[in-house]
Amino acid sequence: MIRIENLSKSFTLHNQGGTVIPVMAGAVLSVEPGVCVGLTGQSGSGKSTLMRMVYGNYLTAGGRLVVGALDVASAEPRQIIALRRHTLGYVSQFLRVVPRVPTLDVVAEPLLVLGTPASEARARAAGLLRRLNIPERLWALSPTTFSGGEQQRVNIARGFAHAYPVLLLDEPTASLDAANREIVLTLIEEAKARGAAILGIFHDEGARLRVCDRLVDVTAFTPGLAA
Repeated sequence: MIRIENLSKSFTLHNQGGTVIPVMAGAVLSVEPGVCVGLTGQSGSGKSTLMRMVYGNYLTAGGRLVVGALDVASAEPRQIIALRRHTLGYVSQFLRVVPRVPTLDVVAEPLLVLGTPASEARARAAGLLRRLNIPERLWALSPTTFSGGEQQRVNIARGFAHAYPVLLLDEPTASLDAANREIVLTLIEEAKARGAAILGIFHDEGARLRVCDRLVDVTAFTPGLAA
């Protein structure tokens, strides 16, 4: 579901005379259905950069980056939007939502934009919020008012609302207590069991050992850091 071949990335510092900083070169990676691959490497080695390229937030400098049947490296914006709606989910570390939208609708939104009946979408959202221990009295409130841990659980519920064939997970267990951590790891295992291809960053070593089928050290693709 994810195939990366000879991928490269650089940043241009326009406020410093157009200096070009290479940050990734020759990246090779694949993630098959039902498999979770964990990205490892020291801070600054490019783990988050690679995830953002897969999601289409960062343009690539070269190579191929195929998610499903779409080469994200050369895709048009409308194609990436469609990919995110139907195929590619992303659970980031931080919740970014429109203020004043109720939590229940924030979680249901991925289903609503696909045309799922509102009652069905909200029932699915309610089940996930309940499972992730978000009290029902909070569902009508905006999650922008919640604690960091609550926001993270809302973000996870939103990311798992639709059965995305491909999932990107950026520190999904950070800031969670033991009980909620266990719930999130179970959700990941269930996604793998239904055939989702998962690419993630897990600084939680125990989580990484439990859900990752293999690890890829991105330091090997980082100019100046690669051995």
